[in-house]
Amino acid sequence: MTPPAERRPGEAGRAAAPLEAVLFDRDDTLVVDVPYNADPALVRLMPGAREAVRLLREHGVATGVVSNQSGVGRGLLTAADVRRVNRRADALLGGLDVWVFCPHAPDEGCACRKPAPGLVLLAARRLGVAAERCAVVGDIGADVDAARAAGARGVLVPTARTLAEEVTAAPHTAPDLLTAVRGLLDGTRPQRVPARQGRPEGGSR
Repeated sequence: MTPPAERRPGEAGRAAAPLEAVLFDRDDTLVVDVPYNADPALVRLMPGAREAVRLLREHGVATGVVSNQSGVGRGLLTAADVRRVNRRADALLGGLDVWVFCPHAPDEGCACRKPAPGLVLLAARRLGVAAERCAVVGDIGADVDAARAAGARGVLVPTARTLAEEVTAAPHTAPDLLTAVRGLLDGTRPQRVPARQGRPEGGSR
Protein backbone atom coordinates (compact mmCIF):
# COMPACT_ATOMS: atom_id res chain seq x y z
CA MET A 1 0.00 0.00 0.00
CA THR A 2 1.30 3.47 -0.85
CA PRO A 3 2.35 5.35 2.30
CA PRO A 4 0.18 8.38 2.99
CA ALA A 5 1.57 11.87 2.59
CA GLU A 6 1.27 14.53 5.23
CA ARG A 7 -2.00 16.42 5.24
CA ARG A 8 -1.96 20.02 4.13
CA PRO A 9 -3.54 22.66 6.41
CA GLY A 10 -7.31 22.50 6.28
CA GLU A 11 -7.44 18.88 5.11
CA ALA A 12 -7.96 17.33 8.53
CA GLY A 13 -11.29 15.57 8.86
CA ARG A 14 -12.23 16.08 5.22
CA ALA A 15 -13.56 12.85 3.72
CA ALA A 16 -12.96 12.36 0.01
CA ALA A 17 -15.89 11.41 -2.21
CA PRO A 18 -15.75 7.86 -3.59
CA LEU A 19 -13.52 7.67 -6.66
CA GLU A 20 -15.43 6.97 -9.88
CA ALA A 21 -13.08 8.28 -12.59
CA VAL A 22 -9.43 9.15 -13.14
CA LEU A 23 -8.61 11.71 -15.81
CA PHE A 24 -5.05 11.85 -17.10
CA ASP A 25 -3.06 14.51 -18.83
CA ARG A 26 -1.70 13.11 -22.10
CA ASP A 27 1.81 14.37 -22.85
CA ASP A 28 4.52 13.39 -20.36
CA THR A 29 1.87 11.62 -18.27
CA LEU A 30 0.46 8.82 -20.46
CA VAL A 31 2.68 9.27 -23.53
CA VAL A 32 6.16 10.63 -24.04
CA ASP A 33 5.89 14.28 -25.07
CA VAL A 34 6.73 14.93 -28.73
CA PRO A 35 6.17 18.68 -29.22
CA TYR A 36 3.18 19.37 -31.46
CA ASN A 37 3.03 15.74 -32.54
CA ALA A 38 0.90 15.00 -35.61
CA ASP A 39 2.35 11.55 -36.31
CA PRO A 40 0.73 8.53 -34.59
CA ALA A 41 3.86 6.48 -35.34
CA LEU A 42 5.79 8.62 -32.83
CA VAL A 43 3.51 7.76 -29.89
CA ARG A 44 5.33 6.00 -27.05
CA LEU A 45 3.80 5.20 -23.68
CA MET A 46 5.24 6.53 -20.43
CA PRO A 47 6.47 3.89 -17.96
CA GLY A 48 3.58 2.24 -16.12
CA ALA A 49 0.89 3.94 -18.23
CA ARG A 50 -0.75 0.83 -19.65
CA GLU A 51 -0.59 -0.93 -16.28
CA ALA A 52 -2.15 2.06 -14.51
CA VAL A 53 -5.07 2.19 -16.94
CA ARG A 54 -5.56 -1.56 -16.73
CA LEU A 55 -5.60 -1.44 -12.92
CA LEU A 56 -8.31 1.21 -12.94
CA ARG A 57 -10.35 -0.80 -15.45
CA GLU A 58 -10.10 -3.89 -13.24
CA HIS A 59 -11.47 -1.86 -10.31
CA GLY A 60 -14.38 -0.48 -12.33
CA VAL A 61 -13.04 3.08 -12.34
CA ALA A 62 -13.68 5.08 -15.51
CA THR A 63 -10.70 6.60 -17.30
CA GLY A 64 -10.17 9.58 -19.56
CA VAL A 65 -7.73 12.12 -20.93
CA VAL A 66 -7.86 15.91 -20.55
CA SER A 67 -5.19 17.52 -22.71
CA ASN A 68 -4.11 21.00 -23.78
CA GLN A 69 -3.19 20.93 -27.48
CA SER A 70 -2.26 24.53 -28.25
CA GLY A 71 -0.57 23.46 -31.50
CA VAL A 72 -4.01 23.57 -33.12
CA GLY A 73 -4.56 27.18 -32.14
CA ARG A 74 -0.98 28.04 -33.14
CA GLY A 75 -1.54 26.55 -36.61
CA LEU A 76 1.11 23.86 -36.15
CA LEU A 77 -1.26 20.88 -36.43
CA THR A 78 -4.96 20.22 -36.92
CA ALA A 79 -7.66 18.85 -34.66
CA ALA A 80 -7.72 15.81 -36.95
CA ASP A 81 -4.00 15.31 -36.29
CA VAL A 82 -4.63 15.36 -32.54
CA ARG A 83 -7.44 12.83 -32.88
CA ARG A 84 -5.23 10.48 -34.90
CA VAL A 85 -2.51 10.65 -32.25
CA ASN A 86 -5.13 10.13 -29.54
CA ARG A 87 -6.50 7.05 -31.29
CA ARG A 88 -3.02 5.53 -31.46
CA ALA A 89 -2.41 6.27 -27.77
CA ASP A 90 -5.82 4.82 -26.91
CA ALA A 91 -5.00 1.61 -28.76
CA LEU A 92 -1.66 1.26 -26.98
CA LEU A 93 -3.32 1.89 -23.60
CA GLY A 94 -6.05 -0.68 -24.15
CA GLY A 95 -8.89 1.81 -24.46
CA LEU A 96 -10.00 4.70 -22.24
CA ASP A 97 -13.56 5.92 -21.78
CA VAL A 98 -13.25 9.53 -22.91
CA TRP A 99 -10.72 11.82 -24.61
CA VAL A 100 -11.15 15.60 -24.61
CA PHE A 101 -8.67 18.30 -25.57
CA CYS A 102 -8.41 22.07 -25.74
CA PRO A 103 -7.42 23.28 -29.23
CA HIS A 104 -6.90 26.91 -28.24
CA ALA A 105 -3.70 28.95 -28.04
CA PRO A 106 -2.79 30.21 -24.55
CA ASP A 107 -3.81 33.81 -25.33
CA GLU A 108 -7.34 32.97 -26.54
CA GLY A 109 -8.85 33.15 -23.06
CA CYS A 110 -10.97 30.01 -23.38
CA ALA A 111 -12.65 28.24 -20.47
CA CYS A 112 -11.30 24.81 -21.37
CA ARG A 113 -7.51 25.21 -21.39
CA LYS A 114 -5.97 23.94 -18.17
CA PRO A 115 -5.63 25.38 -15.51
CA ALA A 116 -9.25 26.36 -16.24
CA PRO A 117 -11.71 23.63 -15.22
CA GLY A 118 -13.50 23.24 -18.56
CA LEU A 119 -11.83 20.04 -19.78
CA VAL A 120 -12.28 18.31 -16.43
CA LEU A 121 -15.94 19.29 -16.22
CA LEU A 122 -16.57 18.21 -19.83
CA ALA A 123 -14.91 14.82 -19.32
CA ALA A 124 -16.83 14.25 -16.09
CA ARG A 125 -20.10 15.17 -17.80
CA ARG A 126 -19.46 12.79 -20.69
CA LEU A 127 -18.70 10.02 -18.21
CA GLY A 128 -21.82 10.80 -16.19
CA VAL A 129 -19.71 11.32 -13.07
CA ALA A 130 -19.69 14.25 -10.64
CA ALA A 131 -16.40 16.18 -10.80
CA GLU A 132 -15.79 15.71 -7.08
CA ARG A 133 -15.72 11.97 -7.70
CA CYS A 134 -12.90 12.37 -10.23
CA ALA A 135 -9.15 12.59 -9.83
CA VAL A 136 -6.83 14.33 -12.29
CA VAL A 137 -3.29 13.00 -12.70
CA GLY A 138 -0.73 15.10 -14.55
CA ASP A 139 2.84 16.31 -14.64
CA ILE A 140 2.51 20.10 -14.36
CA GLY A 141 0.81 22.58 -12.08
CA ALA A 142 -1.91 23.39 -14.61
CA ASP A 143 -3.21 19.82 -14.27
CA VAL A 144 -3.53 20.08 -10.51
CA ASP A 145 -4.98 23.60 -10.72
CA ALA A 146 -7.62 22.45 -13.21
CA ALA A 147 -8.59 19.64 -10.85
CA ARG A 148 -8.91 22.06 -7.95
CA ALA A 149 -10.97 24.53 -9.99
CA ALA A 150 -13.37 21.73 -11.01
CA GLY A 151 -13.69 20.34 -7.48
CA ALA A 152 -11.77 17.16 -8.34
CA ARG A 153 -8.73 15.65 -6.67
CA GLY A 154 -5.35 16.37 -8.23
CA VAL A 155 -2.16 14.30 -8.16
CA LEU A 156 1.11 15.52 -9.63
CA VAL A 157 3.55 12.97 -11.07
CA PRO A 158 6.65 15.07 -11.70
CA THR A 159 8.99 14.61 -14.63
CA ALA A 160 12.19 16.43 -15.57
CA ARG A 161 9.94 19.17 -17.04
CA THR A 162 7.99 19.83 -13.84
CA LEU A 163 8.86 23.09 -12.13
CA ALA A 164 10.10 22.88 -8.54
CA GLU A 165 7.45 25.34 -7.40
CA GLU A 166 4.73 23.18 -8.99
CA VAL A 167 5.87 20.20 -6.93
CA THR A 168 5.92 22.29 -3.77
CA ALA A 169 2.43 23.69 -4.42
CA ALA A 170 0.77 20.40 -5.39
CA PRO A 171 -1.55 19.00 -2.68
CA HIS A 172 -0.54 15.42 -3.55
CA THR A 173 2.37 14.00 -5.52
CA ALA A 174 3.54 10.53 -6.49
CA PRO A 175 6.90 9.36 -7.85
CA ASP A 176 5.34 7.51 -10.80
CA LEU A 177 2.04 6.88 -12.51
CA LEU A 178 1.38 3.42 -11.12
CA THR A 179 2.04 4.59 -7.56
CA ALA A 180 -0.38 7.48 -8.07
CA VAL A 181 -3.15 5.16 -9.27
CA ARG A 182 -2.56 2.59 -6.53
CA GLY A 183 -2.73 5.34 -3.94
CA LEU A 184 -6.01 6.65 -5.34
CA LEU A 185 -7.50 3.16 -5.37
CA ASP A 186 -6.27 2.44 -1.84
CA GLY A 187 -7.73 5.72 -0.61
CA THR A 188 -4.34 6.77 0.71
CA ARG A 189 -2.56 10.05 0.23
CA PRO A 190 0.06 9.71 -2.52
CA GLN A 191 3.53 10.25 -1.08
CA ARG A 192 5.43 13.50 -1.43
CA VAL A 193 8.29 13.55 -3.91
CA PRO A 194 11.18 16.02 -3.97
CA ALA A 195 11.19 19.03 -6.27
CA ARG A 196 13.57 18.93 -9.23
CA GLN A 197 14.93 21.15 -11.97
CA GLY A 198 12.32 23.14 -13.91
CA ARG A 199 11.32 22.38 -17.48
CA PRO A 200 13.04 24.02 -20.45
CA GLU A 201 11.43 26.56 -22.75
CA GLY A 202 9.05 25.30 -25.42
CA GLY A 203 6.86 22.25 -25.45
CA SER A 204 3.57 21.35 -27.00
CA ARG A 205 1.11 22.51 -24.37
